[in-house]
Amino acid sequence: MDKQEEGEKPSAEWLRQRRLRSIAIALMLLVLVALFYAATIVRMGGNVLNRAI
Repeated sequence: MDKQEEGEKPSAEWLRQRRLRSIAIALMLLVLVALFYAATIVRMGGNVLNRAI
């Protein structure tokens, strides 16, 4: 069972590991977004950024 369901207060170490895991997931998501963005720019060609507005 999860600590929250049991009514116990989570330990400091558990909270620290949870925070580190959340940060790691956020960083991986940012890397994935940047990779998709770069792949889109490469597929569309470099001149897509030089268009007239």
